[in-house]
Amino acid sequence: MRSVSADWVLPVDGPPIKNGYVEWSDGAVTKIGEGRVDDHRDGAVILPGLVNAHSHLEYAVYAGFGDGEPFGGWLATHILRKRALDYDAMLGIARRGAADSLAAGITTTADYSYSGVAATAAGELGLRAVVYLEVFAADPAVAERQFSETRSRVEESEHVRIGISPHAPYTCSVDVYRWALSLGIPVGTHLAESENEQLWLEHGAGPMAVNAAVLVPPTGKRAVATLAEVLSPQLLCAHCVEVTADEIALLAEHDVPVVHCPRSNAMLGCGIAPLADLRAAGLRVGLGTDSPASTPSIDPWEELRTAVYTARARERRPDALGAADALRLATIDAARALALENEVGSLAPGKRADLTILSLSGSPYDPVEDPTVGVVFGGSPAGVLETIVDGETRYRQGDSAWQEVRSIASAARRRMLA
Repeated sequence: MRSVSADWVLPVDGPPIKNGYVEWSDGAVTKIGEGRVDDHRDGAVILPGLVNAHSHLEYAVYAGFGDGEPFGGWLATHILRKRALDYDAMLGIARRGAADSLAAGITTTADYSYSGVAATAAGELGLRAVVYLEVFAADPAVAERQFSETRSRVEESEHVRIGISPHAPYTCSVDVYRWALSLGIPVGTHLAESENEQLWLEHGAGPMAVNAAVLVPPTGKRAVATLAEVLSPQLLCAHCVEVTADEIALLAEHDVPVVHCPRSNAMLGCGIAPLADLRAAGLRVGLGTDSPASTPSIDPWEELRTAVYTARARERRPDALGAADALRLATIDAARALALENEVGSLAPGKRADLTILSLSGSPYDPVEDPTVGVVFGGSPAGVLETIVDGETRYRQGDSAWQEVRSIASAARRRMLA
């Protein structure tokens, strides 16, 4: 049994607790309440481990590749540079992604993995993960071969579950989606990420045409309409930037879980997703960092702030997204999008002991008036004191350097740059 206390505890599904503690045993929370224990963190907040609803761990050192290019050209740059890597290099990069996640306070990630190395990396470092193995095919038989080959290299573990990701409606046919959903495992995809996607699907035109050899033929429909037959609560959809009111209603009708990735959407010039409309429609929406291939870093705190900034800017209202709702996007709402809300995403007796301990000392929010506001606007990876998964410390500031992990990943980046 272990317990820790801090100036504040944020259960998320309950009011903040001043001078509170959390106790756990055998990997599960047993008590939460007011009180101070021997292991007390001054100037800190204890909150649920952050849930990253969309990542690509194996792209952890792809930062800056193709910056400023249209979506189609950006994609082509990454496809080309990825070819310089072998399996071991990809695994080295994924380990860096898992380490960066834990160091940032992320305890659960939903990772779309081209090679499957994310499952191995997450298992080794103790990061809870659902790893969706990517397939790219028009023919379900081809997709099945791809999946089987990748699946043979990875194993599920106590904290890692394997799923499948038909990459996107422009790289996979509806028949491939239908086959994937028949497997009874988690399924995730990218949907309606950019206007370029819509141009290709509707008209076979636009910047994505340079990649025509690896795309499925145009469907004559927009992205959401293309997948209308397979939309379901089991299909996790990342991005959903280019969606109309009618398409949002269709997503809501089928209870489709959505992942909001505001930094990636902005960096790639894709736009600002209609978060307020998605949430108002009753959709389960979680927050995702995507990867350094399209954002500067695996930084959920900056993602939280960007979600707030873009929501308020789009709606032109300061109350369009408050700190409490933003924090939910990165905790319990993300857990609901992944169907993990009974295990993670909030602090309560019986749930898994996944915790992030965050210091706000020295931030503009110290001393703390509202801990939720302080966490959302003052949190950073540099402030993460400890990250705990299933009751076990997986990162502790000052102790978890992962120097070899970072060195190997940097060497892989140099290979791509060469």
